[in-house]
Amino acid sequence: MKTTRRQFLASAAASAGAFGFPVIFSGCAAKYRANETVQVAAIGAAGRAVSNINGLAAAGARIVALCDVDTRRVGPMLARYKDAPFYRDWRRMLDAHDREVDAVMIGVPDHWHARMAIECLDRGKHVQCEKPLCQSFDEMDDMLAAVRRHPGLVNQAMNQGHAYDTIRDFREWIEAGLIGEATEAHVWCPAVYSFMDRLDELKKETKVPDELDWERWQGPVPHRGYNPMFLPGSWRFWTPYGCNTLGDWSCHLMDPVFWTFGFGLPETVKAEVSGSWDPSVHGLTFPKGVKTTFTYRKSDGRPFTFVWFDGIACNDVPIPEQWRGEREMFPAFNSEKVRRTRDGMANGAFVYGTRGVVEYGHHGANYLRLLPDTTLEKMRAAGECPERKYARVPGGDPYAEFLSAVKGGPKVGSDFAYAGAMTQCSLLGVAALFDPGRELRFDAAAKRFENSSAANARLAQPRVEA
Repeated sequence: MKTTRRQFLASAAASAGAFGFPVIFSGCAAKYRANETVQVAAIGAAGRAVSNINGLAAAGARIVALCDVDTRRVGPMLARYKDAPFYRDWRRMLDAHDREVDAVMIGVPDHWHARMAIECLDRGKHVQCEKPLCQSFDEMDDMLAAVRRHPGLVNQAMNQGHAYDTIRDFREWIEAGLIGEATEAHVWCPAVYSFMDRLDELKKETKVPDELDWERWQGPVPHRGYNPMFLPGSWRFWTPYGCNTLGDWSCHLMDPVFWTFGFGLPETVKAEVSGSWDPSVHGLTFPKGVKTTFTYRKSDGRPFTFVWFDGIACNDVPIPEQWRGEREMFPAFNSEKVRRTRDGMANGAFVYGTRGVVEYGHHGANYLRLLPDTTLEKMRAAGECPERKYARVPGGDPYAEFLSAVKGGPKVGSDFAYAGAMTQCSLLGVAALFDPGRELRFDAAAKRFENSSAANARLAQPRVEA
């Protein structure tokens, strides 16, 4: 009988599992895969998905098929990957190319992530998924259950900074005691994801563009009439589809602190809204600014406070006494000079310790320095960096990291289990918005807030068949 490539791999995996070896990633199966090209299907072919598709291709993957429900922006990708058939229905794409596809890249709006990732894993595909990993708290548990069902499959969340050297430098600095005992972090992101001043525009009847399959775009979310304010890109502004600035950026800005201290779910959450946002009036969109405070216990039992500022709330970020720049140069104020010197991004963090403060930038603790002016580069030049303890990802490339793991190499650093904790933490912050101004205690075992039915109601979003 003729044995297909996938049947061979399945047989090898079954044999390995029978003898107690990790599925696919050991013995002859790993050696066999190491010389192959990983074949990837992409769900999403515009927006953020473009970087992921091109990144995987540059790292050596073959893009075998593309899919998107909105054809208005896919032209460049269809031209670039001329040999990859294009589909409007992701399930039809996977059915048609099942024997070819090793892995799936999911680069679509948040409300589709869980449904797609779970089905792809159940189809036997490795999965790379955009962040945040899901749009409601309970979906993350469903995704992790799917991961446990398929221990031989690689899964990766696209908070790409986790592959950078600087996040490892940050952890080594903290563990070497360069700022003493770390006690608190202030993180900021000036982006505003709010349409609260334009809600009346939703009452207008608008024709669905011919290029858009609006019903399929909505998918598992209860369907509503089309409005051009919903997409593209601006879906993050809406509570049925996105997770606000916190959901969009927390995986990048929380990552260094989460990884260094091994944080999971917080003990308490408090969301304080800037401006006049009222969940009973404006609850379909997000506020113009939020200060969200999370409290944790480190492994030694000592407390740690993580404070998130977004939008106009960034005006309230405290400036450390070690800061020697002009106030308008403070990154939270989104100054033009900061944008020019930090890849156009004014996001960042201060991590406070008993003997000093570390500042880092927008991804993977880049632009790392000890305040006031001891940069990573200066420490390297002086030979004063702590000894390296954590292995670096070659080239800091998350796409090569993913493909290497699929072929049997080292695990990815930001898999669903790791990134899922940050996802759920940010979703607790989004839920706390619906009981603003109160400190909410979270029971991690019960996965419920102890003192807020309004916030608990946001942990599970309504879903329909799709």
